[in-house]
Amino acid sequence: MNQTETEKETRAEPRQTPRFTSVRFDDVDAEKAYAAASRLTSEIEKVIVGKHREVLLLITAMLAGGHVLIEDVPGVGKTTLAAALAKAAGLDFRRAQFTPDVTASDITGFNIYNRREENFEFTPGLVMTNILLADEINRASPKTQSALLEAMEEGRVTVDGKTYILPDPFMVIATQNPSGFVGTYPLPEAQLDRFSMKLSMGYPTPDEEMRIVEERTAADPLDAVSPVAGAKLISFLRALTTDVRIDRSLYKYLVLLVSATREHRSVSLGASPRASLALKRLSQAYAFMHGRNYVVPEDISDIFRAAIGHRIILKQEAQLGGVTCAAVLEDVLKSVPVPFKGER
Repeated sequence: MNQTETEKETRAEPRQTPRFTSVRFDDVDAEKAYAAASRLTSEIEKVIVGKHREVLLLITAMLAGGHVLIEDVPGVGKTTLAAALAKAAGLDFRRAQFTPDVTASDITGFNIYNRREENFEFTPGLVMTNILLADEINRASPKTQSALLEAMEEGRVTVDGKTYILPDPFMVIATQNPSGFVGTYPLPEAQLDRFSMKLSMGYPTPDEEMRIVEERTAADPLDAVSPVAGAKLISFLRALTTDVRIDRSLYKYLVLLVSATREHRSVSLGASPRASLALKRLSQAYAFMHGRNYVVPEDISDIFRAAIGHRIILKQEAQLGGVTCAAVLEDVLKSVPVPFKGER
């Protein structure tokens, strides 16, 4: 077997994971399921210090079947966080360093002519994995950025008219530097809307940084992380979170929150119905991460900022007046009444 065939076989291997379409809490040991998710958090926090909320939200997005954009300055652990999640979850992982010379075919794959067989053979791109780290995505050209759209939305890519199904589970974790950095291309609104949430790491506190300096002895910090799951378990947990109950009053609450972003005086483009769907799935997974099989209002409000902030565009006059997306989201949360227990 030649090298190309070996590589193709390796890249296709995660696709053999069974897909769970329906799992109910009545049929499983819920405490064991919650414990499995908790182990992921513990493993990642061996190398990600002082960022419990960011770790929690990243796992939440994975279990909700979503994709995450992490924006922050270089050196705060964006790449390490993504790699630690992949290792702890026991998933196939690839990193695509997005630079201006990376092409769309590098991401999706391409066909190459085999002279011996006299036919074209598909060479998988970097998306043929469980977790794709799109590192510094805003340094790639807009054409290359858009190559991720179909994969993120539908879990498949189309090359020369033929469709290839991506491994299950599949997740994109994209990192980017703030837009003011040299050589960056802003992500288009259509692609931003494909990300379930946007996170920011932030600098560690002096105490946290001291701990990092003292404890970081290995050349590769990921050596401290052990796989505690696998593709089959993650796929199972994803299916299980869809059985987390949401009361009808909470459906109304999350829809009113999202629609309020479209009516805010400072917003020119509010969040779409896709945002409502994402907020629903994220709130289910967030409740699951807190050991519950039902959603409470705090699940929705806690995750609202990370799920919606990157989807809205402020009016130019609002930006010039110093209004921020964070301030708009706080206004929305204050303006929509929280439903009382038993309310419909």
